[in-house]
Amino acid sequence: MTPRKAVSLFSGCGGFCEGVRLAGFSVEAAVELDRFAAVTYRHNFPEVPLFEGDVHDFLNDSSETWRGESERFSDVKAGNIDLLFGGPPCQGYSQIGTRILDDPRNQLYAEYVRVLKTLRPRVFLMENVPNMLLMDKGRFKREVLAAFAEAGYSNCGVTVVAASDHGVPQLRRRAIFFGVRDGENLGVDAHAFLEAALAAERKPEVSVRQAIGDLPEVTASHYEPVRYPVTRAKNPFLDEMRLNRDGQWYSRAEKSKKSTAKVLHNHHTKEIQARRKALIALLAPGAKADSLPKEIWNGARPEKWRRLHPDKPAYTILAQMHRDMSEWVHPDYERWITVREAARLQSFHDGFVFQTSEWQMLKQIGNAVPPLMARALAAVASRSLDVMEDSSTDTRFSVPIQQTLELVP
Repeated sequence: MTPRKAVSLFSGCGGFCEGVRLAGFSVEAAVELDRFAAVTYRHNFPEVPLFEGDVHDFLNDSSETWRGESERFSDVKAGNIDLLFGGPPCQGYSQIGTRILDDPRNQLYAEYVRVLKTLRPRVFLMENVPNMLLMDKGRFKREVLAAFAEAGYSNCGVTVVAASDHGVPQLRRRAIFFGVRDGENLGVDAHAFLEAALAAERKPEVSVRQAIGDLPEVTASHYEPVRYPVTRAKNPFLDEMRLNRDGQWYSRAEKSKKSTAKVLHNHHTKEIQARRKALIALLAPGAKADSLPKEIWNGARPEKWRRLHPDKPAYTILAQMHRDMSEWVHPDYERWITVREAARLQSFHDGFVFQTSEWQMLKQIGNAVPPLMARALAAVASRSLDVMEDSSTDTRFSVPIQQTLELVP
């Protein structure tokens, strides 16, 4: 069967693309502005044409940049794409970001909508932080849904998805928009379909220990690979992550395309000063700064210092960890987590190798959509396409949701 075709916007290092590919789609094009993330993307997706530049120029015939690149993307056109996906930068909406209503990044969804109008895919997925649904009393949410409807995707919905519900060892929550092109017969409201299909994709929760417990205490001195660890630990998540095992989604051969099972890449972390090492030694598993002696903690934000709990999913892996790792202390060792451990907590397998500087690698990981969460989202899109291909031409949303979902095994 010919793979369905997808286009990625705001691709970053490729977490969303990795999950979409796992769900059986062929990524026909990706767009990314950040030159450091683009290096990692090219390393892991050499077969995908990457438009390294501003999304405003992509598919824009008035752009000189696009005119010079358009030949590479000749197959990316209306009628040829099944799925558009991506997550416009979220710092303007984030609870830890600026939350400035007029932040220009808040309008990048308009570029997503422009490309949606141009390509007319049958379905789309857009990811962002949950806070964008609440800002200015829901104004941005209403604006985005209205823009999608005006673009020809009136059957559209949004829900908040927890990464930990889909096999990711992390309590990360994201707002997911899902829409179907007008004229297609999904049979139900897109919001109801999204929630029901995601429920069918749920996986058991994965703890930090299950995710990184096999990785060694000793880290690389610089950026060199280390000997691949031997372990007797066994769980489905490690089967997906480790290069020498077959998982439900990843085979050994697939994971080893960019690496060898003899070495572990990216197992390095920021240096730690003796004073900080002594401080984190006082943190119990799962504890925060407010558990420290008063003569050590100044009473400021307790999340400033946090040790991961080994028996729970991690709290959210954030791009800001490239500046300060004090919120991501290893559950057992007196050090920060490594780049590879952060990648595991985002569900990147060990064959996905991060490039450029440690600073940039951590930023790329924190900004990424977790691949296993992305796989679940793309599975929803794939299931919707199956339903629409099996449905009649009646486009009224009158079929009960359970009956619609039962159309697909």
